[in-house]
Amino acid sequence: MKRILLLSTLLISGLHYAQSLQVANAKTENERYREAINDFKKLVAADPINGENYFYYGDCYFEMEELDSAKMMWKKGYEVDKLRAMPIVGYGRVLWLDGKTTEAKAEFTKALLMTKKDKLKKAEVIRGIAEIYIEAPTKNLDDALILLEEAILKNPTNEDNYLLKGDALYARNSSDASEALKAYNQVLVINPKSPRGIVRKALIYQRARNEQEANKMYNEAKAIDPTYAPAYRLNAELYMMFNKNDKAIENWEKYLELNNNIESRYRYANALFSAKEYKTLLGQLEILSNNGLRNFYTERMYAFAYADGTDSLTLVNALCASDRFFSLVPQDKINYQDYKVRGSVYQKKGMDSLAAIDYEKAVAINDIAYKELSNDLLKLYTKNKMYDKLISAYEVRRQKNGKLTAPEQYELGKAYYFGRTDYKSADSIFTIVIQNDSTYVPGYIYRGRSNYKMDTNNEKWMAFPYYLKVTEIVKPEDRSQASKKAFVLESLRYVADYYSKSPAKDLDKAKSYFEQILQVEPNDQVAKKALGIKDPVPTTAPGTTPGTTPKPAAPVRN
Repeated sequence: MKRILLLSTLLISGLHYAQSLQVANAKTENERYREAINDFKKLVAADPINGENYFYYGDCYFEMEELDSAKMMWKKGYEVDKLRAMPIVGYGRVLWLDGKTTEAKAEFTKALLMTKKDKLKKAEVIRGIAEIYIEAPTKNLDDALILLEEAILKNPTNEDNYLLKGDALYARNSSDASEALKAYNQVLVINPKSPRGIVRKALIYQRARNEQEANKMYNEAKAIDPTYAPAYRLNAELYMMFNKNDKAIENWEKYLELNNNIESRYRYANALFSAKEYKTLLGQLEILSNNGLRNFYTERMYAFAYADGTDSLTLVNALCASDRFFSLVPQDKINYQDYKVRGSVYQKKGMDSLAAIDYEKAVAINDIAYKELSNDLLKLYTKNKMYDKLISAYEVRRQKNGKLTAPEQYELGKAYYFGRTDYKSADSIFTIVIQNDSTYVPGYIYRGRSNYKMDTNNEKWMAFPYYLKVTEIVKPEDRSQASKKAFVLESLRYVADYYSKSPAKDLDKAKSYFEQILQVEPNDQVAKKALGIKDPVPTTAPGTTPGTTPKPAAPVRN
C-alpha cells in the first residue's frame, strides 16, 4: 500500500513538473520572457539536477537573443545532468555557437542515440538540434530538414515539427516561399486554429510586402487568440513597413497590455524610434530609464529624439545623449547615422567645424552616408571658406560620379581661386564650366578674374575675351537685374579700360562702353570722368551746409 501511495505521489509530482515546464515554455513562445524566466528560476530551484529545466531556461534567453546567458544555462544543464538527452543537446548548441561544429555534431548524435527507443523524446531532441541549425548565425539547413522529416514520422501531429520545417525551407530559399507555406499549412491541418501557424504564414506575406494578405492573417490570428502577443508585434511591424504609424502604435500598445514588462516596452521604444515618433519615444525612454534600463541603444534613441528639436535646451540634451552614447558604444556598433545626428546638432548650434568633423566620420563609413551628407559637407566647407577640404570633397565626388555638374565645377573653380589662389587651375576649371554652358555668365566672370590675376599689369590683357563675352551675353534690358548688375559693371569697366588703354586702343569703342556703364549705374564717377561729365554744383539755401557725394559702393564678391 505504501508503495502504491509513493508511486502515486511521484506521478502527481511528475505531472506537476511537466505542466510547470509547459507553462514556462508557453510564456517564452508568447514573448512573456520575464515571466518565463521567473518560472524557470523556480523550476531549477525545485529540481536543480534536472538538466531539461536548464535547457529550456537557456532556450528562453536564446529567443531573447541573449546568447551569453543562453550558453550559460545550457552549460549548467550539462554539468548537472548528463543522463538526459536535452542537456546534451544544450551543450551541443554551445559548441555550435562557438564554431566547434564537429564537436557539436558529436553531442547531437549522442543525444539522438539516447532516445532511439522513445519516439516522442527523439522528436523533441531533433527539434532542439534543428532549431540551432536554423537560427544560429552558422546554419545547417539541409541537415535540419533531414532531421525534421524523421521527427514528423515519429510524431506527425506535433505542430512544432512543421513550424521548424517551414522556417528551414524559407531560410534555404526565401525567393520561393511556396514550400515553406506548405509546411505552415500542414500546421493548420493539424490545428486549424493555431495562431502560430497563421502568424508564420502572415510573416511570409509580410516579407514579400503583401500588406493586404499579411494583415488579413494577423487579424485572423488575433481573433482566434486575442492573447497571442507576437501577432500584435508583427502586425505593428507590418504597419511600420508601410509608414502607417498610427496603426503600428495601436498594435504596439496592445502588445504592451499583454506583455507589460521592460523587454516589451524596450521593443515598443525601438518601434517608435524606427517610426521617428520622437515625442512619444522620449516618454518611453524615461520609463525604461526609471526601471534601470539604460544602455548605448537607449542613449542613441535619446540622441536622435532630442536632435529632432530646435530649442537650445533640447539641443544640449541631444549632445549630452550623443556623448554618452559614444562613451558606451563598442566601435563595431557605431553607424554613420550616429555621427550624422550629432553633426546635425552641431550645425543647428552654429558649431560648423565640429559638424564637419562628424559628417566626415559618417561619410567615411559607407556610400549611403556619402550620398546623404556630401552636400551638407560641401555647404559647410563653402560657408566657412574651408577651401582645401572643399577641393578634396569635389575631387572625391568626381571620382564617385565620374564627372561634376556645371554648378559643382563652378564652386570647385572658386575654391581654387579664393583658397589656393591657383589661378591657372581655376581658369582651367572655369573653361569646362563655359564649355558645358556657353551662356553661363559667372563662368566667364571667373575666367576673366582668373586671367586678370595672372596678368595684373594688363601686359597681355588676358581677361578681355571673357569680360567682353559677358557684355554680349547679358542683354541691355537685363543688365540692372540684381543677380547680374555687379557682373555686368565689372565687365563693362574692364572692356572700357581695354579700349582706352591697351595697344588695341579704340576711343570710340571706349566711349561706347563708358556710356553703357552709366546706363546701368548713372552715378559711376569713373565713367563720368572718362566722358567729361561733371556733376552740377548743388545750390544751397542761406544757412545750409552743402551735401557731400557718397563714394561708390565697393564691388560685390559673387
